[in-house]
Amino acid sequence: MDKVVLIMAGGSGTRFWPLSTNERPKQFLDLVSEKTMIRETVDRVVKLVPAEKIFISTNIAYLDIIKKELPEIPEKNIIFEPMARDTAACIGYAALIIQKIHKDSIMAVLPSDHLIKKEKEFLESLNFAFEEAEKDVIVTLGIKPSYPETGYGYIEYFKNKKSKKQEEDNEECKIYKVKSFREKPNREIAEKYIEQGNYLWNSGMFVWKTEFILNEIKKYMDSHKEVLEKIEKMLENKDLNEFYGKALSDYVSGEFETFEKISIDFGVMEHTKSVLVIPVDISWNDVGSFKSLDEIFPKDKKGNVIRAEKYSEIDSEGNIIINKEKGKIIATIGIEDIVIVNTEDALLVCHKDKSQEIKKILNKIEKENK
Repeated sequence: MDKVVLIMAGGSGTRFWPLSTNERPKQFLDLVSEKTMIRETVDRVVKLVPAEKIFISTNIAYLDIIKKELPEIPEKNIIFEPMARDTAACIGYAALIIQKIHKDSIMAVLPSDHLIKKEKEFLESLNFAFEEAEKDVIVTLGIKPSYPETGYGYIEYFKNKKSKKQEEDNEECKIYKVKSFREKPNREIAEKYIEQGNYLWNSGMFVWKTEFILNEIKKYMDSHKEVLEKIEKMLENKDLNEFYGKALSDYVSGEFETFEKISIDFGVMEHTKSVLVIPVDISWNDVGSFKSLDEIFPKDKKGNVIRAEKYSEIDSEGNIIINKEKGKIIATIGIEDIVIVNTEDALLVCHKDKSQEIKKILNKIEKENK
């Protein structure tokens, strides 16, 4: 079966404002290295799946950025969502298109903006997931938790008994049946998850037969089933190697906008009985807010993360300082656990523990400027 990869790159990345903007969201920023995050993602998976079988699901506004960043990806592989309708619609629609191009395929779905430091281990686990997904199951990669994180969803799995061969070879089980998907917990519950030992962080990375996930969406999501079948009929006589891009997006937009806004986790994962999880240790981080940079970058002797050409401080600890204006100095006196982000257009100052709320201030600014 053809191995294909779908990279979801349609997010607006508002939690990294003012670094990220509507014109250039998080996945197109060089947040964690000299490469953009989407470039990092493609560079990883292209070692397992060739560029002609990598698909990008995104917003049409980002076409020029993607073509510049990823010139090796065929333009017909860039799937435009007519509008944002969450991950169930994104995955269902993309699976429908991919199945028309690659009839018998196994599809990995990956976010475009996550950090993975252990590339070798990631590719080995992804390849194993491709193999297991041939058995008509959904396979997800679950991150082995290193501390009781409250900002991630969790996957609870059944503790399998080892097979006879694994007992003889003293091997660990590599894959487990999923018992449930859990929403972000509070601190007390997260600590219990860690103690129990059969909980993993939900990475949002999935592998499945393209046909199988389409059937699962139709099985558990009546409204999506109806929309997908209408779009399927519309595309019946279309050659998607020739008919793609804006023309395809415009053609299906009337039906696409009737998709209910719901995630694949709520729509399918919480109902299906066909999910397996591979526990992985790949030095993963979803880079979900400025606070997450604490775990990624080295700190000075006072615990400050400094991404600035010039910075001076007195009695300042545990801060995150980012300055995109060359030649400009940032100085702090007596502050702790503060995020300061300076760009040509804006200056953000907020407490680390409030960095998840940046979207609120951005919405307020947009309303005030209308």
